[in-house]
Amino acid sequence: MSDTLFRTLDLIEPGDLVLYHGSLRDRHGLYIAEPCFCVSCAREGALGSTDVRYRLTDPFAVDPEAPPLRCARRESITRSVANA
Repeated sequence: MSDTLFRTLDLIEPGDLVLYHGSLRDRHGLYIAEPCFCVSCAREGALGSTDVRYRLTDPFAVDPEAPPLRCARRESITRSVANA
């Protein structure tokens, strides 16, 4: 699928730069999105859920050992225009 189509549909691919604007206000910012495969998300997937969730890592983190945001819903993130 072409990158233009992904931008048009606002789809998120693994490795995309995204803007988190969810309920954790102190964590708002730019992140790298990857599909979340934690135990909770794996269980939801096994039960037939089509709600894709994302694991967000901060590429600009001062502390590289800081835990990533897990289980971020699609509604909480927007694909960055820097991906264009």
